[in-house]
Amino acid sequence: MAAYKPVVVPACPKLGEKITQDTLYWRGYKTPVQMKEFGAVSKIDFSPVPPYNYAVTASSRIHIYGRYSQEPIRTFSRFWHAAYCATYRDDGRLLVAGSEEGTISLFDVSGKAALRQFKGRTKPVHLVGFLSDKYRVFSGGDDYSSTLWDIPSATEITSYSEHTDYVRCGCASKVNADVFVTGSYDHTVKLFDARTKSSVMTIEHGHPVENVLLFPSGGLLVSAGGRYVKVWDVLKGGQLLVSLKNHHKTVTCLCLNSSGQRLLSGSLDRHVKIYSTTSYRVVHSFNYATSILSLALSPEDETLVVGMTNGVLNVKHRKPEEKNEDSQKKRQPAYRTYVKGRTYMPKQEDFCVSKPVKRALRKYDKLLRSFQSSKALDAVLEPPIMLHTPEVTVAVMQELHRRGTLRSALAGRDEKQVNLLLTFVARRVIEPRFTPVLVTVADMITDIYQPVVGQSAVVDKQFLKLQQAIGKEIDCQEELLEVLGMMDTLFATFTKKGDTCLEENKSNGVAEIIETNRNF
Repeated sequence: MAAYKPVVVPACPKLGEKITQDTLYWRGYKTPVQMKEFGAVSKIDFSPVPPYNYAVTASSRIHIYGRYSQEPIRTFSRFWHAAYCATYRDDGRLLVAGSEEGTISLFDVSGKAALRQFKGRTKPVHLVGFLSDKYRVFSGGDDYSSTLWDIPSATEITSYSEHTDYVRCGCASKVNADVFVTGSYDHTVKLFDARTKSSVMTIEHGHPVENVLLFPSGGLLVSAGGRYVKVWDVLKGGQLLVSLKNHHKTVTCLCLNSSGQRLLSGSLDRHVKIYSTTSYRVVHSFNYATSILSLALSPEDETLVVGMTNGVLNVKHRKPEEKNEDSQKKRQPAYRTYVKGRTYMPKQEDFCVSKPVKRALRKYDKLLRSFQSSKALDAVLEPPIMLHTPEVTVAVMQELHRRGTLRSALAGRDEKQVNLLLTFVARRVIEPRFTPVLVTVADMITDIYQPVVGQSAVVDKQFLKLQQAIGKEIDCQEELLEVLGMMDTLFATFTKKGDTCLEENKSNGVAEIIETNRNF
């Protein structure tokens, strides 16, 4: 008896993912390293100077990690309650952070105790940062105010009370030492100048603002709130350039890469989207396990750190660029192992004996080999196979039809099994790759179960769905045939016009030749 040959499942072509330079670049980040913090990671900030350590704010602690360290190299934990928004100064020597009790603490990165404490606020301070002159600090909190502080004297310089809700985000201009931006839950973004007593620009975002970001040039401002990321032209008085809606939950964080050509946004929908700042289209995206609260990219774009609501810190490093093989010498083994015949290559006259490889048969193949047609069909009608690999189900149906046992396999089924069969056929019969087989299956089901129509509401409903699906497909085919006829008519018209023009050119050429001969 000949050996059983498994059912051949036809491989259907699939549209592959478009591979771009951005795809290859962002895929270059290695498998992430995950670290657990004491609470939700609300802020991540990289030091602007080598070795590019980064500060992580979570719960009542601020941890400083090295680029490749999996344990904090320094911890600031002298907070009574939660700490917020730990941010480095441009020289990487000082760190400022807000707190739940309303105080602002200034730390030396190499020390432990606070160098300065700015007091005067009674409500939580969620926003702190340095102005680019390095001697002033700006802050914002739940008292709706934005404040400037002097570092040497630890005193308040000025305060702005223009927001009407919590101030939760902000940033300072790197071009002008007096300009900083704040975003609030009152749906507005305000631009302040320390030389004036009020804001110089107000932008309506339309949703509670979770994060703001200034481009290095200072001419463009990015705001994130709700599901939207919006880009504004500051030099044109806050004109809206583009509104991006690629997330389906609140966008919580933003950052730029070192060149400013890519914008990254993190959201509660567990995705990080990467946009091109020239076309503002998504060029790549990362998927994470839980909602994202913060993200940061190192100044050299080598490390991507993402903080999540469950306290997990996700760190990805880029793979180092491959060096030339000539410059990289391979290390020789300390000892050599010789195996007889290991490097032997068979000659032409040699006879090679290969061990036959046993193939493990699928469940439906085993049932088909033992001629159990009905059970084989049941095996491929299981939900995982029908949903994810429908081509396997159709291939088994085609094999049963080739054997002549498809009708017997479809017959004798109860209400639930008939409902499952009709659901699959009605959903997949309009797919061109399955239509030839499933039309035959639909005809057989209709013939077999026609006498019981009207006895089950569930089965009747599925028959109606099948009828509607086939009717819609026939209507689409008729419309396509009409369009095809119109296109054929147009193409025929274009062809006639081209022939006429060609004949005119030929006649003109002959006339010109005759006139030239007459001149001679």
